[in-house]
Amino acid sequence: MMHNRIDALDDDMIKKKKKEAKAKEKELKKQKALGKAIKQDQQACSSTSKTSKKKNLRLWDEEDENAKDPETPSGEKKRMASQMTKMYHPSAVEKSWYEWWEKMGFFLADANSSKPPFVIVLPPPNVTGTLHIGHALTAAIEDTIIRWRRMSGYNTMWVPGMDHAGIATQVVVEKKLMREKQLTRHDIGREEFVAKVWEWKEKHGSTILHQLRRLGASLDWSRECFTMDEKRSNAVTEAFVRLHKQGLLYRDNRIVNWDCVLRTAISDIEVDYIDIEERTLLRVPGYANPIEFGVLTSFAYPLEEDLGEIVVATTRVETMLGDTAIAVHPNDKRYGHLHGKHAIHPFNGRKIRIVCDEILVDPEFGTGAVKITPAHDPDDFNVGKCHDLEFINIFTDDGKINQEGGEFAGMPRFKAREAVTEALKKKGLFKEAKNNEMRLGICSRSQDVVEPMIKPQWYLKCSGMGKQALDAAVDDENRKLEIIPRQYTAEWKRWLENIRDWCISRQLWWGHRVPAWYLVNESDKPEDFGVHDARWVVARNEEEAQAQASDTYEGKFQLIQDPDVLDTWFSSGIFPLSVLGWPDETEDLKAFYPTSVLETGHDILFFWVARMLMLGMTLGDNLPFTKVYLHPMIRDAHGRKMSKSLGNVIDPLDVINGITLEGLQEKLLEGNLDTKEVAFSEQGLKKDFPEGIEECGADALHFALVSYTAQHDKINLDIQRVEGYSYWCNKLWNAVRFALSILGDDYIPPSSINPNVFPFSCQWILSVLNKVISKTILSLESYELSVAASAVHAWWQYQLCDVFIEAIKPYFSRNDPKFCFERGFARDTLWFCIDNGLRLLHPFMPFVTEELWQRLPSSGDHKRATSIMISEYPSIVECWTNERVESEMNLIESIVKSLRSLAKENRERRPAFVVCQVISDWEIICGHKLEIETLAHLSSLTVVQENDGFATPCAGSPTVMSFVNENISVFLKNPRVKADPEKIHQKMEKLILQRENLLLMINATSYQEKACEKIQESNAYKLESLDKQIISLQRLRSSIS
Repeated sequence: MMHNRIDALDDDMIKKKKKEAKAKEKELKKQKALGKAIKQDQQACSSTSKTSKKKNLRLWDEEDENAKDPETPSGEKKRMASQMTKMYHPSAVEKSWYEWWEKMGFFLADANSSKPPFVIVLPPPNVTGTLHIGHALTAAIEDTIIRWRRMSGYNTMWVPGMDHAGIATQVVVEKKLMREKQLTRHDIGREEFVAKVWEWKEKHGSTILHQLRRLGASLDWSRECFTMDEKRSNAVTEAFVRLHKQGLLYRDNRIVNWDCVLRTAISDIEVDYIDIEERTLLRVPGYANPIEFGVLTSFAYPLEEDLGEIVVATTRVETMLGDTAIAVHPNDKRYGHLHGKHAIHPFNGRKIRIVCDEILVDPEFGTGAVKITPAHDPDDFNVGKCHDLEFINIFTDDGKINQEGGEFAGMPRFKAREAVTEALKKKGLFKEAKNNEMRLGICSRSQDVVEPMIKPQWYLKCSGMGKQALDAAVDDENRKLEIIPRQYTAEWKRWLENIRDWCISRQLWWGHRVPAWYLVNESDKPEDFGVHDARWVVARNEEEAQAQASDTYEGKFQLIQDPDVLDTWFSSGIFPLSVLGWPDETEDLKAFYPTSVLETGHDILFFWVARMLMLGMTLGDNLPFTKVYLHPMIRDAHGRKMSKSLGNVIDPLDVINGITLEGLQEKLLEGNLDTKEVAFSEQGLKKDFPEGIEECGADALHFALVSYTAQHDKINLDIQRVEGYSYWCNKLWNAVRFALSILGDDYIPPSSINPNVFPFSCQWILSVLNKVISKTILSLESYELSVAASAVHAWWQYQLCDVFIEAIKPYFSRNDPKFCFERGFARDTLWFCIDNGLRLLHPFMPFVTEELWQRLPSSGDHKRATSIMISEYPSIVECWTNERVESEMNLIESIVKSLRSLAKENRERRPAFVVCQVISDWEIICGHKLEIETLAHLSSLTVVQENDGFATPCAGSPTVMSFVNENISVFLKNPRVKADPEKIHQKMEKLILQRENLLLMINATSYQEKACEKIQESNAYKLESLDKQIISLQRLRSSIS
């Protein structure tokens, strides 16, 4: 028992000793503390916030009306009113700055610069509509990184672009066409349909560009591109041709994910899977009634030679129309006599081979016999290849049974499911239908049930390129690629170790047309188009294709271009190359390739990032980037995926500008949702945003999104947190407003300062400023953006505003002559803090920092940068660091915290006493009485040593008391609260019990043997501390008895 108690004590001491070692872990926990601070700011502005929430605007009082900025002509430097408003108004602060930044060319990169390059390619948003909050997260993270690097002396280039998003954009425009004109794309033809998509692009592309500018994204707009503009289209064609020449591209008939609504193959990322446990009715596009899934149907095939029948089971009974074999396990004795025999198809008499397959068939599952449909199942496809089976496609592109289905031809596939089942029953071959767990693939674009179907497609060989990409990230001896967070390296490895060849063709009309032409002879039938691989000619254009074909083929022929387009991910895969002018040897390509870092969501690590790496290494002879930073995926406040049908997709401009609930609901009507989806979405909006969204501003949104990145997997975005940071901007605004009033109109800051002669609080704030500069830079370098944001926020909030500004106020009160020198030193310190603090904060809050920085008086000795965004990022000044001062301030803050805790919410100035047991503490506290009195809001402070034999601090007066630590206790006079002897007695009893337990442990026989030296020292220290606390309580009890 004693041993356990010693172990428990050991644990306590270990926890205590490890506090500093856990600093990084505690950094994340500070988020909660910041949240509390934000709530306090909200409460401080409660009267205003309540009104603004209802009206979605911030109220301007008469004084603020007089301080409004004059109008600024577009592109000119902002004209600011000489007087600052009392309240921060984001729309006013963020006005005009971006247009001036852009006109001044601050965003531009110079290919001939001697500065080191730092390049980020913005993941091109889909031109399907407007940006959502997930795009805003990407923009906020990348803007933070690029602004920091720009201020740190790099030749920064952040390339904007948009993706044509083949399938997504085509779906949106098709829905619009059907909704407005009741027409399909086939009704109007390819040329007219593509023209309408270009119209859509021009309209919504400009919206996206406006959104990015409003977010404050400092993109190099001179290099803006679109994945289907002329240069990018030429790059895509060139990539296809070169890969084909290298033998990496080929054409083959394989199983693909087929969408019968869109009539195209779709990629794995566009397939969502739902788990079905039993019979379930689901809505499927094109069917009036729900379709049943989760049912396993068993039926029999009659065998040849009167051998009886063989029973198989399937969840897709209609596919039996394409069965060409039945597989059994070679060791299954039940079917040994059937090896090499045939079953007879009940509807067309086709012979169906009995084949042996020990990989596919589990003899213990079901009947041990498996129907094989090589053209409509990935596993069956492999069996078909292995056993040289016939591949019979039974579906048309729109999901109807084709001529191979005989009597069922023309039926929609799920209608055929019912009809085949009934026909089997009539023939006496149906056995049973029972519940069955299954996974069902659904197209994320059309909501259609995905149909595995064999189709001729273009494929890119990936094994060699995949191995290169894999080694780049996992080869410990020659690692070329760093993935952040590191945990995603395992996913990188999982994908690339099992990589398959990539199907890069799509049966769409919107996208890059496959640069391949098929040679058609006069005798060819239309249905034979594309069947002979040798007749395909890959070329950059039709003239080149004609020349190649003429050199190879004789006689009359016609060249017809492949109607298919390329997978959007193919053009995206060469984006880091194409945006820099590849395949031409441009100055940009020489100066900026490879790029520096690729920042994107972890959900497309394989689909985009890995493919960029593979294509970049193959076509560009180098990795396209050396770092990959993956951000979390955004969910709503309830943890749900953002979805238009749920009504929880948020336009970042609505957060920046504010919007009423009615405005949010009106936006639903502008989309492609049907009536039922709109009604459901309206309910979601009413629940989540009953009063709309308050105007928060771009800075608050920017900062909130960056601070959320501590959550590596997903972000549950709460708009109230963004609103909280908007209130914090108000605190920042007023801190600088106060500082400017202290500095005065005639103040000229020095070019440098020597804090050794400065007052204590000035030395302290400069020392901790050094610390936060160091921590912020180290965090940014390691892509711990949330840690950097929290560090800057904490310095402004808890050190500059809560401590330093409060501590120097006595110097300026009534212009007291005894503080003449202190006032000058405090002004200089304040200017340096505000200047460095704003530059430190700028990458996280670009607008408000520019506005406030421009208001700061500039040094007379040297010319300041035109804009904060091209000024130097703060760096450590060695002479500012003072560990002794920081240690003393830690003690002072502990005392202030204890006194404030005793005072609770009472702001009445009262006398206080500090009782010290250590002479060094007494000396420090005596030297900083002014700071303690100021920060703790005291009328006076008496500092005594316990062994001086002093009279009880507050004898005869009601007091409250608290222990700061084992050596210091504080007493605060509290006229409204009478000291409770009973509470003092209870506290004493608790301490005495702790002392007795500790003594019991120390005096135990096994203590000296089992407790290590450190534990024994710690227990002796604890015992001494308990004795001191008990004596202090005894004195207090005596004084009130």
